Amino acid sequence: MKWSAYDKLLHQICVGLGWCGSVVDGKRRYVHHYFPPTGPVTADEFVAWVFAADNYDPDQNPDQAERWRQDIRAAFVHHMGGDVVDVTVLN
Repeated sequence: MKWSAYDKLLHQICVGLGWCGSVVDGKRRYVHHYFPPTGPVTADEFVAWVFAADNYDPDQNPDQAERWRQDIRAAFVHHMGGDVVDVTVLN
């Protein structure tokens, strides 16, 4: 099986960084649940959705959140080849 750039990104943020989603009210939440049906997705939007999927409030510890934000954003840019991609490549 050949991994897509998105698969590699998810592997890095989940296995490497620990951002794998969460369970809220008995339902699993993953980053892809926040994707729009069409259009561009920015690295910053992706970071916000990763935080939301993990039920993480960045306002609780802004300094730590900024470090996580930078790590997740860098992973997005590295694997997706830029800081904006069309949502269709995130699959």
